[in-house]
Amino acid sequence: MLDMFNAKSVAVIGASETKGKIGYDLMTSLLNNYKGKIIPINPKVGKVLGIPAFSSIKEYGRVDLAVIVIPASLVPLTVEECGETGIKNIVVISAGFKEVDKEGFKLEKKLVEICENYDIKLVGPNCLGIMDTYNDMNASFASDIAHKGKIAFMSQSGAIMAAILDYADKKNIGFSRIISLGNKAGINENDCIEDFMENENTEVITGYLEGIVDGQGFIKASRKASQKKPILLIKSGTTAKGSEAVSSHTGTIAGSDSAYDAAFSQSGIIRVTSLDEMMDYSSAFALSPLPKGNRIAIITNAGGPAIMTTDAAIKAGLELSKLTCDTQEKLKAGLPSTANVKNPVDVLGDASPDRFRFALEIVLKDPNVDGVIYLVTPQSVTDPEGTANVAIELATKSEKPVLCSFFGGTRFEGAERLLAEKRVPNYLYPKRAVKSMKRLYDYSIIKNQEYPKHLKFDVDKDAVRNIINHAKKKGVNTFGLESFDILKAYGIPTVGTAITTTVEETVKAAEEIGYPLVMKIVSPQISHKSDVGGIKLYLNNAEEIRTAYEDMMENIPKKEPEAQLEGVQLQQMLSGGKEVIIGMIQDPTFGPMLMFGLGGIYVEIVKDVKFAIAPVSEIEANNMITGIKTHKLLEGTRGDKASDIDSISDIILRISQLVTDFPEINEFEINPLMVFEEGKGALAVDMRLILKED
Repeated sequence: MLDMFNAKSVAVIGASETKGKIGYDLMTSLLNNYKGKIIPINPKVGKVLGIPAFSSIKEYGRVDLAVIVIPASLVPLTVEECGETGIKNIVVISAGFKEVDKEGFKLEKKLVEICENYDIKLVGPNCLGIMDTYNDMNASFASDIAHKGKIAFMSQSGAIMAAILDYADKKNIGFSRIISLGNKAGINENDCIEDFMENENTEVITGYLEGIVDGQGFIKASRKASQKKPILLIKSGTTAKGSEAVSSHTGTIAGSDSAYDAAFSQSGIIRVTSLDEMMDYSSAFALSPLPKGNRIAIITNAGGPAIMTTDAAIKAGLELSKLTCDTQEKLKAGLPSTANVKNPVDVLGDASPDRFRFALEIVLKDPNVDGVIYLVTPQSVTDPEGTANVAIELATKSEKPVLCSFFGGTRFEGAERLLAEKRVPNYLYPKRAVKSMKRLYDYSIIKNQEYPKHLKFDVDKDAVRNIINHAKKKGVNTFGLESFDILKAYGIPTVGTAITTTVEETVKAAEEIGYPLVMKIVSPQISHKSDVGGIKLYLNNAEEIRTAYEDMMENIPKKEPEAQLEGVQLQQMLSGGKEVIIGMIQDPTFGPMLMFGLGGIYVEIVKDVKFAIAPVSEIEANNMITGIKTHKLLEGTRGDKASDIDSISDIILRISQLVTDFPEINEFEINPLMVFEEGKGALAVDMRLILKED
């Protein structure tokens, strides 16, 4: 828990009486609301805004929280004094640290060392400050404290924090705690998630992030928190790939946000793409109960917008409730004969507040309805405030979510103010109400999902360690299909194969394996063998084997003169299966990121793939398989037999364990993995593994 939010005394180091200075803004922010003790620190004046000032923190003594706004060069010495005084919570608003230059980086490193030495919790530097509305504490240079509410917000950008506060003030959206993370030299997003999860005044966790400090720690903290409270995050910017010179399909396809999408999905986080979405969804979470299902009803006074809302609901993954016969009969009895009593329920353009109330009361009682979109348009006889009061009266008592969309402008300003004051969610456009309802439904699933433990297979880890160590001694970082023993050590079935180094040896091996055969060049320097003529298919006799071997040895050096040709690999041609790819690339934030998709030469063209952060559970492995758009091809379509999906899942889990056991693996790929009919398994046909550079 971050006890700084509950501070009973705050020192402002760098307090000022000069308007325009941050030290002045901080003092006025605290004085406007804060009931605790405020201690200005300024060696040049006796008072600041009427409060006696002290020349240093050591002169005053210990406080619950010190907020520092002095030049960066003076911060380390001041923090040292805070530590000597026994202060355990510090917010450094001052800029001029690692965000500026190398000298600033050194300064920040020194600051962190001092805080670690004195066990100080540090926010910042280069931040806007912190806020707790239930403690009436605005220890930031944002002008006004936020409204009280149930939303906690963290931001890596001070400007985003200021914009959110201004937007929320206009919409009467309330917050519990707000923190500007700045450079995250101390407190980071993981600490905030854990604190917000435990804070009794917080019901929704939100944030704006540009990066994550500890990826695996983030997943762990988020999984725990998301089962108690919804987490809504904006992640901006892009991630750097682990290596600019990626050579695997996985590395090529992994987009800038693939790892974040995967990690958020596996952690129960609802990712949002804009501040509008964040405020829309967080308002719904803070002010509405969760639906028990995805069946919604629409109540409206206009047909056109009702159709738009219906389309939006279906596209979002919601269902239109099928109202019971009893509900429809009651609606028929109380509504005009021309009203529509099926869903959407159209109470007609001349509907009074009482007619809206009647329809909403009846529909909310229907057991087939999990939530209601209350859609109002400004007809000539519409009573905006009266209709809004109906929604306020019934929504605040309902155990089902009621999301309003007062779809208009000037005439609805009064109604919008009423709904905002009484904390009933309202959206200008029906589509935004629908998307918010969908997020409520999504979280009802997230909250109840379990995160099973990862399976551990009995594998020969020592065998893989020996292969890797032997390769390193030889200066080899890239492994090809000559290293199938790595797969075998982890129980991954491989196609029958032989590696040869002379034409005579190759012909002999071919006769032993049996025809037809495929021949592949063996070279650590050649990633994509087909591009250089390094794959020959359907070889049916010794003469074709001899010709293929001689052709590779003669022509590949012309295309790849730097490549070291170590021989060829023979494999028996397989038929009747489907090609898939299972890959991995190290992400700099989250570690090993797995990929699954259809395999072969088309993987980079189609790019129908699914990512997940390792280690993965059996459920997550299955989600990777069903998560690709073309998964129906594996399940069997138009008389085609189903593929052995269980074997794919098993191999994903074994690869997950392999890349987790050996973090020095930078890239890994089986392409293709040939999958046969259900019950007949799968075989790895080709592989590639690249170690991290030492």
